[in-house]
Amino acid sequence: MRVLFEHPRFVIIDKPAGMLSVPGRGQINQVCARSHVAGMYPSASGPMVCHRLDQPTSGLIVFALDHDAQRHISLQFQRRRAEKRYIALLRGRPSQDEGVVDLPLRTDWERRPRQMVDFEHGARAITLWRVLEVAQDETGRQRTRVEFRPITGKTHQLRIHAQAAHRIGGLDCPIVGDVLYDPDHPAGRLMLHASELTITDPDTLRRVTVRSEPPF
Repeated sequence: MRVLFEHPRFVIIDKPAGMLSVPGRGQINQVCARSHVAGMYPSASGPMVCHRLDQPTSGLIVFALDHDAQRHISLQFQRRRAEKRYIALLRGRPSQDEGVVDLPLRTDWERRPRQMVDFEHGARAITLWRVLEVAQDETGRQRTRVEFRPITGKTHQLRIHAQAAHRIGGLDCPIVGDVLYDPDHPAGRLMLHASELTITDPDTLRRVTVRSEPPF
């Protein structure tokens, strides 16, 4: 786990795939990104969570080192002032080269932790996307590298918007390695990486942008 941006009041790290952002429920001492940051900054009153990445997702995540910074940065995510960019590798190719997915989501209570599209009871979820590259893997299967820019931040939003059928507004191209939503096509990891994050410095109010290249 690498620290890519260090500030007296917050840090932005590059979380590897497979690592939890925070401890699981009831697992206070579990090794996770937050525990690593706590070990690096023992004199801080944090680290405190401002947002999260799914365990199989790699990439950028910010931790506040004091309570006021956590409040300031968390509000940026809640009010959609934090800008996020993800890179993903999709199985197949979308029917267009760019677009917007606007599909409401809610928890699939019978199959937790899965989420699901629900036009009646779901919360609005919006993702901007565009194709970056189309290629073939070693077996000749088509793979598409895309950029996702989520406007909202719902649980599993990018994974469901990629997998959802085209007839309801999804891309119909699951993210490679998504064992939760595409279990018949396993891979070494989920090919989803949080590659760019822009937030406002709580002290100077200047915008800070950090980038991380995907490891796939």
